[in-house]
Amino acid sequence: MGNKTGLVFFPAFDWAISPTHPEREERLLYTRDQFIEEGVLDLPDIVEYPAAVATPHEIARVHFCIPGVDYQTMTAHRIAAGSAISLSDKIMSGEVKNGFAIVRPPGHHAMRVVRGNRGFCNINNEAIVVEHLRRVYGVKRIAIIDTDVHHGDGTQDIYYHDPDVLFISFHQDGRTIYPGTGFTDELGGPRAFAYTLNIPLPPGTSDKSLLYVIENLILPVLNDFKPDFVINSAGQDNHYSDPLGSMKITAQGYAKMTEMLKPDLAVLEGGYAIESALPYVNLAILLAMAGRDYSYVTEPDYDPDALSEDQSVTGYVCKLVEQLKEVWDSREKLCRMQYNKYDKYFYQQKHIYYDTIGFEEKQLERIRICSDCPGYIMIDSHVPYQFAKDGLRGVEYSRVLAVSIHNRCCENCVAEAWDVYNKSKKDERYAYVYVQDKTVDSFLTYRKSDGREWHTEG
Repeated sequence: MGNKTGLVFFPAFDWAISPTHPEREERLLYTRDQFIEEGVLDLPDIVEYPAAVATPHEIARVHFCIPGVDYQTMTAHRIAAGSAISLSDKIMSGEVKNGFAIVRPPGHHAMRVVRGNRGFCNINNEAIVVEHLRRVYGVKRIAIIDTDVHHGDGTQDIYYHDPDVLFISFHQDGRTIYPGTGFTDELGGPRAFAYTLNIPLPPGTSDKSLLYVIENLILPVLNDFKPDFVINSAGQDNHYSDPLGSMKITAQGYAKMTEMLKPDLAVLEGGYAIESALPYVNLAILLAMAGRDYSYVTEPDYDPDALSEDQSVTGYVCKLVEQLKEVWDSREKLCRMQYNKYDKYFYQQKHIYYDTIGFEEKQLERIRICSDCPGYIMIDSHVPYQFAKDGLRGVEYSRVLAVSIHNRCCENCVAEAWDVYNKSKKDERYAYVYVQDKTVDSFLTYRKSDGREWHTEG
């Protein structure tokens, strides 16, 4: 069994943003038909597993859902995350060598604080897997490679200050596409500087430059970081036929990329050419993970002449790789320089737009700078009053304070973080106060209106 590739397939029949929205169940049904038609589910080295459901406790390891997990998730969200967790268990037990979670809804735009749906995402499937691997198996170093056409801003937000999680995202340049982030100067907080690497690619990037980035930047970085587990946020909207992107990647390009990256777990993210791309790209990725021949997998309209890359794109990508490789090679020096800039706290103002609902969240993020550990994070989050009226439901738009304690926090930082939580419960400004203590796997919520405090249970 250890040589097999695991597969979980969950199309979420009962969840769609709207009946005609690109993020609907048909996204995966054509893929299912393609798998059946090609007979790949009958191959002895591919084994399919049933979907599973994530608990509120597993979600609370990552997210502060306002006001709670039940309010911000539907069953489909929990099954998508739970299926990825279940597949990671099969990998960790040695039952399979790797796995592909072909699930929806996607998750990589969901940030640490969740106030609704943004970028089609409510909760972050990959981050929930990361925290599961840390807590249950003690996995220490994890790499997440995000290959979606859109910058994985939610995953970046969650691990921006975490030196134990390497986050690499290549995506279409944020000046040309949602969410408008993911630039080369977004490199991580003072204790994790250069452990976030963004590779903003120009529109028109083809397989040629994609594979150049993998070979000359991502693989050398992975070799240096030496992760214990590699997760691929497998967005497929870089495909040349995708209606939301402007790239030129093919099914063959995705398969070769997967073969080179050798992810332990791939989790489906975007990809909205549901007939012309997803069936072929998903098939090619699955075959590559299983070590099978994928050379025959080509799209019906594949035309190499139409997918040639402009020389200006090639030159730009080469310079970009050189620039980022230099940053990575200097990471220890740069991290020390960043750390020495700050005395006790690092502050960061954020404005986060929820495009599905249409409001902006404002955050003040404060990170404790500690010489003995990664520190803890305090997030003061609110939505301006004008967005909280006119029929929008009230409490989810209230001001909250959230405290997140890293799993490697020292005793002093843990005590200090709990002191912040307890003092904030008395602060009249906050409708809710949360603490997320990963050192003991405990998650508490305090509601100011009635003084009630409770644990988020499994």
